[in-house]
Amino acid sequence: MKPRSDHITSCRSCHARICWALTTANGRRQPVDATPAEDGNLAVTHGADGLLYVRSLTKAHPEPKPGEWRAMPHHATCTAPPPRRSSRTAQRSSTGVRPVPWQR
Repeated sequence: MKPRSDHITSCRSCHARICWALTTANGRRQPVDATPAEDGNLAVTHGADGLLYVRSLTKAHPEPKPGEWRAMPHHATCTAPPPRRSSRTAQRSSTGVRPVPWQR
């Protein structure tokens, strides 16, 4: 099974064909390669609402269910990934200490 053509878009970095799917665990969007992959670790399915849903294939459930297909997350296959965002937006100053009320 393959995604419908209205789900397919292209990656901003490498211009590969991808689909955006919602994770079943927390409902966040995840980019998935549009071409099915035999060695993929994700199972993708069409929901009743017309959206794509994705779940991880685990040791407990290693095979896709009927109606699902295997896919790779695009983060793993992107040839030109965007730079990683740091968890800190700016370096904190390590010089000096703010006085607390009892030190004044």
